[in-house]
Formats: sequence, structure tokens, C-alpha cells
Amino acid sequence: MIVYGIPNCDTVKKARQWLTSHGQEHQFHDFKKLGVPSAPLARWIEAVGWEKVVNRQGTTWRKLDAAAQAGVQDAASASALVQAQPSLIKRPVVEWPDGSISVGFQADAWEARLAEKP
Repeated sequence: MIVYGIPNCDTVKKARQWLTSHGQEHQFHDFKKLGVPSAPLARWIEAVGWEKVVNRQGTTWRKLDAAAQAGVQDAASASALVQAQPSLIKRPVVEWPDGSISVGFQADAWEARLAEKP
């Protein structure tokens, strides 16, 4: 399991603490230090859609000028923008052991996911 995010993000902190408290080992990929990897980003966008990957509710989005916001129209433009500004990615992004992708942290959904494990 790989958790992607920014270490000082409150939601990422909660998610990582939740995984640890539930005995779930995971790797952490820090966007600030390691950047946004192209191949995983493409998988996330294919799995959940660029609209879910780009956090249009956050401070970073609101700080963009109107032209930059309007320029995000498809997967390619979203990919380019989030690679330039990783803080625009809704966090955390998790690549689960079964290959599925989730974006954001919802304890009840994660609890259900773990309950489904064989």
C-alpha cells in the first residue's frame, strides 16, 4: 500500500494514523520531496477521474488566477497542473494492495474496505 500526500496535511496525518492504528503497513510518498510521479498519476486519473484528483475546494486552487483555473479542462491539462503544483491534489491518494485507488480519507469507507479483505 502506498499513501501519497503532503506530510503536514491534516487529512494525510489522520489517514496515516488511522492505517497505523488498524495495523496496515504502508509506504508514504511525499509530494513535496519526491514530486508527483507520472505513471501513478495517470493511473489515478484513469481510475477515479481528473475531477476527483484535482482539489478545487482547497486554498491552492483558490489562489490560482482565473485563466489557470479555466485551463483545467481535461486529464492532460489537470495532469500538467498538479505536477507543477502538487498541493492541488486531493489528499491522500492511496494505492491499495488490490490495485484500487482512493482519493481522500473517509474512515468508514476504509473500514469497509478492510472488512472485505479475504
